[in-house]
Amino acid sequence: MQITYNLKPALERRTEQFKPTSNVGFGNLRTDHMFLMDYRDGQWCDPRVVPYGPFEVAPGAIALHYGQSVFEGAKAFQHEDGEIYTFRIDKNAERLNRSADILCIPALPEQMQIDAINALIDVDRLWFPMQEGACLYIRPFIFATEDRLSVSPSEQYTFCVMLSPSGPYYSDGFDKAIRLLISERFHRAVAGGTGASKAAGNYAASLKAGKAAAEYGAAQVLYLDANNKQIEEVGAMNHFHVLKDGTIIIPKFTDTILKSITSQSILDLGGLLGCEVRQETVMLDQFISDIESGEIIEAGGFGTAAVVSPVGSYIFEDNRIVTVGDGEVGEHTKRIYKVLTEIQKGHIQGPEGWVQHVKRMQG
Repeated sequence: MQITYNLKPALERRTEQFKPTSNVGFGNLRTDHMFLMDYRDGQWCDPRVVPYGPFEVAPGAIALHYGQSVFEGAKAFQHEDGEIYTFRIDKNAERLNRSADILCIPALPEQMQIDAINALIDVDRLWFPMQEGACLYIRPFIFATEDRLSVSPSEQYTFCVMLSPSGPYYSDGFDKAIRLLISERFHRAVAGGTGASKAAGNYAASLKAGKAAAEYGAAQVLYLDANNKQIEEVGAMNHFHVLKDGTIIIPKFTDTILKSITSQSILDLGGLLGCEVRQETVMLDQFISDIESGEIIEAGGFGTAAVVSPVGSYIFEDNRIVTVGDGEVGEHTKRIYKVLTEIQKGHIQGPEGWVQHVKRMQG
């Protein structure tokens, strides 16, 4: 892939390493550039790195009316050698294409996606924030651009990658457990739908549920299946719980659950974590009973943004509260978080290929 570079003038872009004096937050900042590529006449074309800025999009663009848009979320980290490394970026590229297939968007070769991400990180590497828990959050996305109001798949698309210098997802940090709302009113997905994709519309549909969760003092919603019998996933992450023997349980992936790359990593790391990790169908009634009996001692969520989110309690829509263990962050959850983040930062050797060096191509 031959990438064209149309960079901001040297005096207008960052020339020194970003060293923020306060927490930069998550997802708020942008770097100087973005990567763009278009799909037209049946092929992806015109790959380019350009200054970050607004798009020109027709008012009739299909994405604006019918939501034909998918996205990804990944991270890159600076290691002690001063170089930047992505984490399992091949899995993100693979998942973007799975999402694209569900929404009738043409596949974008995985290596082209990875090359695009690496090119942008290389150009804007000075934007990596030098502070504890920081990363470059990577947001690739595809949206339909054809100017047409009939309901059918677009024949034109734009692929974009943007970067956000970010701190921890939760401002309270990892030391505080969150509360989840268990809702029988709101449902994230049903069988045969788009639940297994990172479709933009899935997240728009979650906003009202998120507002409801906040009214109950909860961070997010723990979604059930359409019959309100099985635990599926949390608003922005997969769910997990830990049994008193240390076994980690993750709900089985179905076409109503997004296959979290963090969850896949935990499944692959069972040996390194020193415990069994397995997937099961998790029935709500049994889950609550096992918390109350002490069989379940910890719970939480797995996702790219937060990595691991400890859950200390659940609240129902009748205001009943169920507390997991002592309601604090458990030792197993702490170990999961430490092992995975230490691999991401290069402090622990992970499985081969998980971290990939972003080569310096620009002078």
